[in-house]
Amino acid sequence: MTVSRFWFMEETVDIPVDFAGIRLANPVFTASGTSGYADELSDFMDVNALGGLVTKSITVKPRKGNATPRIVETDSGMLNAIGWANIGLDAFVEEKLPALDKLSCAVFVNIAGETIDEYVAVAERLATAEAIAGFELNISCPNVELGGISFGTDPSQVAAVTSAVKRAVGEKILMVKLPPAVTDISVIAQVAVDAGADALSLVNTFTAMVVDIETRKPVLANKTGGLSGPAIKPIAVYLVNKVYNEVAKGFGIPILGMGGIRTASDAIEFIIAGASAVAVGTANFIEPGCAVKIIEGVKEYCVRKNIANIKDLVGSLNQDLTD
Repeated sequence: MTVSRFWFMEETVDIPVDFAGIRLANPVFTASGTSGYADELSDFMDVNALGGLVTKSITVKPRKGNATPRIVETDSGMLNAIGWANIGLDAFVEEKLPALDKLSCAVFVNIAGETIDEYVAVAERLATAEAIAGFELNISCPNVELGGISFGTDPSQVAAVTSAVKRAVGEKILMVKLPPAVTDISVIAQVAVDAGADALSLVNTFTAMVVDIETRKPVLANKTGGLSGPAIKPIAVYLVNKVYNEVAKGFGIPILGMGGIRTASDAIEFIIAGASAVAVGTANFIEPGCAVKIIEGVKEYCVRKNIANIKDLVGSLNQDLTD
């Protein structure tokens, strides 16, 4: 009897999700900055098996990024100070967009800039590309001097850049990536939604430092970097739940949750906390094909728990602590 029941559930469990009006095959993405422009992962996994992917940041002009060393491992994580290194808008359109157009999963382009005009320029150029389902507005990167987190920590700047880019992308989905290290992340989330965000992604990395005790200098040339990996997962889950309860749930805004996801169990935590979909980041460097395993694990969990539709799992956190 047990075998036949599980067989039935495998046939009926509904793993696709609606994300801001588009249908994803499943709720698992790869996160910006960890999977390049998708072709880098093709040797390790079937990229089309993903629900979606987010490209590394694209800026108007090519950027070399920060000086090296710009990555260092830490206990249960890593610090990076890449600094938006990318090939630039023209090269992205000519060299990467044709390959992205062949993918069946949803493609989101992470866009960045030092000024609002630069964000808008990237968005306008890519807004008509059929290969692109939407954009992730990077206003939370801690590793650049101008732009990034300087926009994301100021509510007035969040409103200005979000509304300007939303006008530029038109009907395409605009997902705003929130900075975690603010006084109240729900305030920033609310401002972004009010300014036109169709979805939210969180969390980005936390500013951190590693010191070489022999030289008594920071290990990274940039001095600080963004901490990611399992070390930040409990904080990320909490912040996703906070934004879900205080902003996203009431407005019907989906959340792309991220921060230390390595396993299906990690992904399910985020979904229970309120994420409609999840993004795998640092774990891609350790096991490039882990996102596909996570997809299968999420499905197996739904079978085991008799969950016929994964949307029933979103925000299902049991707040009753009496039993």
